[in-house]
Amino acid sequence: MLFLITLVSGLALAAVYEITKAPIETAELAERAEAYRVVFADATDFESDEAVDAAVADSAKTLSDAGFSPVSISDALYAVDGNGNRIGCVMTVNAKGYGGTIQFTMGVTGDKISGISILSHSETAGLGALCTEESFYGQFAGKPAETLKVIKTGATEPNEVDVISGATVTTNGITDGVNAGIWFAKNALNVVGGAEQ
Repeated sequence: MLFLITLVSGLALAAVYEITKAPIETAELAERAEAYRVVFADATDFESDEAVDAAVADSAKTLSDAGFSPVSISDALYAVDGNGNRIGCVMTVNAKGYGGTIQFTMGVTGDKISGISILSHSETAGLGALCTEESFYGQFAGKPAETLKVIKTGATEPNEVDVISGATVTTNGITDGVNAGIWFAKNALNVVGGAEQ
């Protein structure tokens, strides 16, 4: 009798899972898309495929091998325009700050960064925590999709980022994360020149 009850319960649970699987995935994708619209306003929609999922799953090792340790990518999607063309990608980056992991979203069109948005951090209030202010993270939008460097004396070149005063470690951590994201977009997702190849 116990075996029969367990069998029926297991079958019922499997049936419920199959019925709810697609709606849950659709809802999760919509939630992710909303967060990514902040950093890639030109995208009409976002999509994934098995290659993206595989690249994300292997991101820590791939980025470490490329010299971007301890950065990892925890999520990525292609950005799509109104005609269904892939115009870049968005991703969630985990970078190392002064107080721990800094997680942010970013978008890459292939030739430029469309933007970044800080999701979470453990940085020092009044110093590294200033990374959440638009005056800092806003400077990444429109930067060329090439290696960025932190400048303490005021950025004058397109690939330069102004340091947060008193928070060099935080600034370097986020910039390293952005550089890793650019590399990941170009080398793992094949986003080049504004389109997925």
